[in-house]
Amino acid sequence: MEGFSRFFAYPLELVPYVAITLVFAFTFHEFAHAYVAYKFGDHTAQKQGRLTLNPLQHLDPFGTILIFIAGFGWARPVPVNRFFFKKPRLAGVLVSAAGPLSNLVLACLGFIIAYGLNRFGVNAPDRLYDFFEIFIQLNVVLFIFNLLPLPPLDGYRIVEDLAPNEVRAKMTQYEQYGILIFLILVITPLDSYTIQPIFNVVVPWVAGGLSNFFYGLFF
Repeated sequence: MEGFSRFFAYPLELVPYVAITLVFAFTFHEFAHAYVAYKFGDHTAQKQGRLTLNPLQHLDPFGTILIFIAGFGWARPVPVNRFFFKKPRLAGVLVSAAGPLSNLVLACLGFIIAYGLNRFGVNAPDRLYDFFEIFIQLNVVLFIFNLLPLPPLDGYRIVEDLAPNEVRAKMTQYEQYGILIFLILVITPLDSYTIQPIFNVVVPWVAGGLSNFFYGLFF
């Protein structure tokens, strides 16, 4: 079992916590995209059964499995048709931002529950707090990761909608190369010099800031 354990990006004893977290994180992320798009007049996701909190409608089997193997993965992207938006740029930014923000909200809920249990003297097992630690960490990672301005991430879509028309046209023209660059940065050793330094600085900073904020509320 030792060799099998090293095959995963997470220790085997944490795999159930990671799996449960991803079900919540991916489901709420994609639902948030679908819900905000629906509110702005695009019913595409709703017609395809994606305006739901049913995880089976959002999880991508291969993308989910890859999380455990490689440490990154994805859910099924929610279809969005900007043609139906009355204010395409504003709606586009808000729809794209809704996914990462949903992960930030989940991280906040994790802190609220964990600190709430501790504050009110609930005799919860240590394993429950281990779960909340994973839950918070992964949701913060997903929040930051999806805001990176690289296609096909939400951060890229936000920049694309905010950019002037001439810049946006150039971005669309070279988007296919951006996706290739993204894959190279994520799945090759280059991630040690690009993606990982961002996570090593920003993730602890965001998680630490949230921790201090909610600690101050409860204690």
